[in-house]
Amino acid sequence: MIGNQRITDYIKSLEPDRSSLLTEIGLKARKEGVPVIKEETAAFLQTMTAAMQPHAILEIGTAVGYSTLLMAGIMPVDCHISTIEKYEKRIPEAKRNFERAGESERITLYEGDAEAILKGLKGPFDLVFLDAAKGQYLIWLPQIIKLLRPGGMLISDNVLQDGDIVESRYAVERRNRTIHARMREYLHELKHRKELTTTIVPIGDGVTVSILN
Repeated sequence: MIGNQRITDYIKSLEPDRSSLLTEIGLKARKEGVPVIKEETAAFLQTMTAAMQPHAILEIGTAVGYSTLLMAGIMPVDCHISTIEKYEKRIPEAKRNFERAGESERITLYEGDAEAILKGLKGPFDLVFLDAAKGQYLIWLPQIIKLLRPGGMLISDNVLQDGDIVESRYAVERRNRTIHARMREYLHELKHRKELTTTIVPIGDGVTVSILN
């Protein structure tokens, strides 16, 4: 959480145990440095999924399928997830995890560049979860909006960059300055687009929730 670590630890302590498979996937991913969502963000994502009761979900950034399976575990039985992953080394593991969870029929994994794949999707989607290359969020946003149904929800993760977003660009490591600038642009765009109603939630590494008006 962006803030008091004691509060973060307390929130985590309240979480019920996840399935043994999800626990295994999450622990393995974090041990190997795979970028999966933090536990407090995971609970938030599941709550939003339950609230939306979606029939079609789009996820950008599969990694090893951890967040995909978190949503699959709470979504309606007739819902389908389309998820996109570019990093080839993680794709086989994601597919294995979907099979192990018995969710392969409800999940379609698109392999390749998100910008190209987004242009080929038809939608509409009820819920979009964006958790991929942060520097591309602003580029992908127009196509994501086209794919959302009216009243649909866009959840974007890692938007506060572990608190660095509030710092001057000169206080951020040089290698992170471009992403820092682009994320600031993205947040401004979310808050000022007339067709979106957006809130910023300071949990995990920062999450936005946007509703298409």
